[in-house]
Amino acid sequence: MVLAGRRAEQLEKVAREAGPDDRALAVPTDITDPDGVARLFGRAVEAFGRVDLVFNNAGISAPGVRLEDLTIEQWRAVVDINLTGAFLCTREAFRVMKAQTPRGGRIINNGSISAQVPRPNSAPYTATKHAITGLTKSTSLDGRAYDIACGQIDIGNAATDMTARMAEGVPQANGTRMIEPRMDVNDVARAVVYMASLPLESNVQFMTVMATKMPYIGRG
Repeated sequence: MVLAGRRAEQLEKVAREAGPDDRALAVPTDITDPDGVARLFGRAVEAFGRVDLVFNNAGISAPGVRLEDLTIEQWRAVVDINLTGAFLCTREAFRVMKAQTPRGGRIINNGSISAQVPRPNSAPYTATKHAITGLTKSTSLDGRAYDIACGQIDIGNAATDMTARMAEGVPQANGTRMIEPRMDVNDVARAVVYMASLPLESNVQFMTVMATKMPYIGRG
């Protein structure tokens, strides 16, 4: 297993939690840098001989300000990480998976329920998650001839540091603020493991896993 991210200290911590030193390799990587992504996949092949699974999980959001107040720098930062980063990793995965023997592999993209139902003041994040759905479909189609499967998981309100603010109330489409239920992040992990465990003859194209009582169905 290869772990990639910008913060080396956090990567090493997760690698230690994963088990023996030979089980997890931490590779600090800026996924917006094409050369850095190429080095990441090179390290993976060097360490493990092949790449069977890629989980495109990196993502950020912009400040929750009015659309007209967003800066171009804020917009580009979200697009670079959420969309371009996923593309760069997918491109390198294709190069490796098509060349290895036996060929093929699986790519799982982390989408969002925002790909279907946006939150207020979330234009950059929502736009990139819609785009991830397009990338997922194109990857599935282009990978079909090479035994490369691609699916997407859309996650709603997993209990992590990123969603801690929901316990204090977050803006709703009707202008109010509301505390939103969250779910155990381990439930998300089990869903991803299920998607990853399938043989390449089968694929979960899209999956939504969310806190049961969160405002999603009927939102707005």
